[in-house]
Amino acid sequence: MVARQSFERYEVYHSKNFWQCEFSIDLRRVCYCLNVFARALDLSAKIVTINRMKKYLEIMRLDHWIKQFFIVPGIVCAIFLAKVNLDAATLKFFAENLLAGFIATCLIASANYVINEYLDAEFDRHHPTKKNRAAVKESMSGKIIFLQWLALTIAGLLIAALVNKYFLAMAAWLWLMGIAYNVKPLRTKDLAYLDVLTESINNMIRLLMGWFIVVENFVLPPSSIVLGYWMLGAFLMAIKRYAEFRMIDNPALAAAYRKSFQNYSEASLLISAFFYAMCSIFFIGVFLVKYRIELVLFVPALVGLYCHYFWLSFKKDSAVQKPEKLYHERGLMIYCLLSIILFTVLMTIDIPALKILTSSELIHL
Repeated sequence: MVARQSFERYEVYHSKNFWQCEFSIDLRRVCYCLNVFARALDLSAKIVTINRMKKYLEIMRLDHWIKQFFIVPGIVCAIFLAKVNLDAATLKFFAENLLAGFIATCLIASANYVINEYLDAEFDRHHPTKKNRAAVKESMSGKIIFLQWLALTIAGLLIAALVNKYFLAMAAWLWLMGIAYNVKPLRTKDLAYLDVLTESINNMIRLLMGWFIVVENFVLPPSSIVLGYWMLGAFLMAIKRYAEFRMIDNPALAAAYRKSFQNYSEASLLISAFFYAMCSIFFIGVFLVKYRIELVLFVPALVGLYCHYFWLSFKKDSAVQKPEKLYHERGLMIYCLLSIILFTVLMTIDIPALKILTSSELIHL
């Protein structure tokens, strides 16, 4: 009897412990699963947020920031023409201005890219490759786009103000050109020839921005180099238009993608590019002869560079359609490097025999 009672107590005791043990183990498992689930939800939310933010970062075209190095020729012109004394303190000052100026230029350019991508989404869907852009494929909030554009604009202008007031004025001009080019009622990108001229004027503005990184008073660079740089930009833009038009190979589809293509043809685009190239060479030639006669020997190399770029436009899926990808063109990069070396050499040596080219007297044999 005693043994039976002891056995029953032992059975009840272990039974209670068993169920308590099982219950506690199940509870831990449930808590663990809930914790994993919560972490998964949190990670999913972060991934969704990152993906949502990613498309807004894409339309800023960060890979296009390399094009802002077009400010460098303005810096070079200012150093040589303004006869700047390059001591240690001056170089430090230029380095700080260059950093602030480059960042400001990139931010203003991204503000212009943001409204360009958003307002062009309905047209880009007709382009063979641009139809894959985030603004075309995904739904984007107009409010977020506006706030993004506003934030980039304010940040860019505030940083530009750190350089000097003239650089700030040029940055504001670059920003205004983005509005004129993209936003109705002006929207100059829809008008043949005016689209190229208004877009390429940004090239001239970048030259002036580089100039005012060095020059702190209101002294402008020679008009010849300013106009030459503008026409150089027009040549590059017209060649880009030609390559696009040729690649689409369908006038109706091209016009649906870009309204200005309604009044363009392959022939008219080539002729306009030729016109811009000749104007650019003329103005740059005037500058070279007037300020450094030795640079007249650089003209053949410059003409060759134009021709090489022109040749690239005939290639399938040409890089001239995406100037930010031009560094993939090895031949072009080597040519540019050799041209820079030649330019540097001609800037540092004197060739007295060339002075005859600047004389107005007749040559007597």
